[in-house]
Amino acid sequence: MSIRPLVLLSVLLVLGLPACETPAEAEPIRIGATMSETGAYATQGIPARNGYLLCQEHVNAEGGLLGRPIQFIIHDDESDSERAPALYEQLIEEEGVDAIMGPYGSTLTEAVAPVTERHGQVHISPLAATTSIWEQGREYLFMVLPPAELFLAGLIDMAAEAGYERVAVIHEDVLFPGAAAQGAVDLAQEMGMEVVLYSSYPSGTDDFSSLLDEVEAGEVEVLAMAASALDDFAQVVRQMKEADVNVQMFGTSGAVVEFQEALGDDAEYVFGLSAWEPSLPNPGNEAFVQAFEEAYGQAPSFHAAGGYGSCQLFVEAVEAAGSLDPDLLRETLLNLQTTTVFGDFDVDERGYQIANQGTFIQWQGGEKRVVWPQDVAVAEPWIPMPAWDDR
Repeated sequence: MSIRPLVLLSVLLVLGLPACETPAEAEPIRIGATMSETGAYATQGIPARNGYLLCQEHVNAEGGLLGRPIQFIIHDDESDSERAPALYEQLIEEEGVDAIMGPYGSTLTEAVAPVTERHGQVHISPLAATTSIWEQGREYLFMVLPPAELFLAGLIDMAAEAGYERVAVIHEDVLFPGAAAQGAVDLAQEMGMEVVLYSSYPSGTDDFSSLLDEVEAGEVEVLAMAASALDDFAQVVRQMKEADVNVQMFGTSGAVVEFQEALGDDAEYVFGLSAWEPSLPNPGNEAFVQAFEEAYGQAPSFHAAGGYGSCQLFVEAVEAAGSLDPDLLRETLLNLQTTTVFGDFDVDERGYQIANQGTFIQWQGGEKRVVWPQDVAVAEPWIPMPAWDDR
């Protein structure tokens, strides 16, 4: 991958970085990671990998890290929770990487964390958010995303503000969606709403008709859905339309451009969590978006920004510590308060994120528009969703 020189120079200037070269003879700092380049999580994993690689190019263009270039060594974990930890063992034991960065998602992070803990390696997790992962006494694991329990909070908050009372929450039966769904249920009940349906479905489900029958029978006003397999969201919308199942609001735990590409106009009015958007006032955001589009021919998703921002976080921690020593890095990260392209970073003693709260978008006119929280919103939410027959 190569970024056009003028574009890269403009990125460095906007980010306030010197446009200098890393000495070619310096031994690179080798950063090991896996990403889901194939399998169920590829939609999220590929842009996250690209975020890592774009950060690598920018860091090296500004002089590297500790006077050395950085080099990501990234293997495809195939979205497989058994393959991922074996690859991290390989990276640490056989390939001898100098540091590691995390894989995509909570399921793979939970699988990999015992390996990185056993080897005493700082593990910045770009895209894992399930609270339980940080409640097992781990010392080297750091969260960047908002906690999973907040991933549907924006939808519930907007629904309560609009006066809706009857909520259904459905989720894929794996780690992160389960936590996101439970958070939605807890918040809805705290706000005095009635949860008329709370149900899970197995991964790989392609027929949601029985769940949608329950949604219709329960006269549900607000349907909240959490999944790691993002194709599930589009499947549900298609089947809602086919069965003429109508709700006032439908929101998901993940907003990606592939959703709108798959559904076209049927994506309109749907809400989704996005931990990051190009419109957010994070430092260097505009330059990052421009560079990513130039490098990969598409706008970055929040997964791409998560990979890039987590790499920025690693670089800042190493520079502050002046070392790659894992224990020094750990102490530095525990005390670091900063803002990357991805957003605010601050953690408690568990390495658990306490600063990043995320945003909610809605598909309006074929575009993602930030509608929550109000202080960063660029549009008002479109409520209610029209019935299918009225579109």
